[in-house]
Amino acid sequence: MHTQSVQSPPRPPAERGHARWAGALALCSALLLALVAVRWNPLIALDGDIADTTHRWAVDEKGVTHTFRILTDWVWDPWTMRILTAVVAVWLVWRRAARWTAVWLVATCALGTALQQSLKALLDRPRPAWPDPVDSAHFAAYPSGHAMTATVVCGLLLWLLHRYGPARALWRTAVALSVISVAGVGLTRVWLGVHWATDVVGGWLLGALVVVLAVRVHTRWLG
Repeated sequence: MHTQSVQSPPRPPAERGHARWAGALALCSALLLALVAVRWNPLIALDGDIADTTHRWAVDEKGVTHTFRILTDWVWDPWTMRILTAVVAVWLVWRRAARWTAVWLVATCALGTALQQSLKALLDRPRPAWPDPVDSAHFAAYPSGHAMTATVVCGLLLWLLHRYGPARALWRTAVALSVISVAGVGLTRVWLGVHWATDVVGGWLLGALVVVLAVRVHTRWLG
């Protein structure tokens, strides 16, 4: 008697895409993390060159620096992003049918914060130090909490908005604001001399990885 093998059904294209993106982002994140941890000389030298250049600009361009401080401390601050997340979560709960999505949203942001704080404590990378600083920040440098939080929040909210089929004008506006926020907050952190460039890149990569994994979880278990 011949036994018939039972094959699992093929994964849908979206799930395969999530897996590929997650793998690529995890690989890039792990590589950059390792290079920062071992203080790879070419990377450290590049960070130093970028920091020296942007700090000179920040000292000379006081008006731009003041604007960047307002943006990074208020508009793109991690707590501003968390408040925005909480507002969206409340709206999802109010819709009743999306309560589990609200839990998923808040939990993902909380896990992203826990990941960044754990890596900061583990690596304990010193921030840039200047004789004439234009701003200050505390705790370790890698990864940038501002960059990672903005990436996670904007990425998740964009994905949720896309699921609800927004009008074209609203969607394009949301995408533009998200890109400006994620890129802009990274620029401000380097310009103000409180992060190395690789801190920001690491925050972007880890934030994107969290978003992709969270979307995969939602697609698979929350529908």
